Amino acid sequence: MFLHRNRVADVVHALFRAGHCPQACSLSIVDVQGTLEAIDPRERDFSLEAGAEMITEVKLELLVQDDAVEEVVALLHEYARTGQELSGWICVYDVARAEPIRG
Repeated sequence: MFLHRNRVADVVHALFRAGHCPQACSLSIVDVQGTLEAIDPRERDFSLEAGAEMITEVKLELLVQDDAVEEVVALLHEYARTGQELSGWICVYDVARAEPIRG
């Protein structure tokens, strides 16, 4: 998922409350440069690498069981909204295998 930085805390808290991210879950949050529309013009910055104006957005990744995908997607739609026409992107991927590293 790609979303505005100011929505991350609400999304993460909603995931925890709904039980989709217990104590040690597979949740990653990374700041990235992207092209979402800025909520505030001060968010925009010119990227030399991209040669365009960008904003700092957040890439959030979470592994969930297949039977929880629709509930998590609905939760993300609800809590990632900014009031803009486009508030981000939710991407759903099939994972062939995921194993915790223990010890």
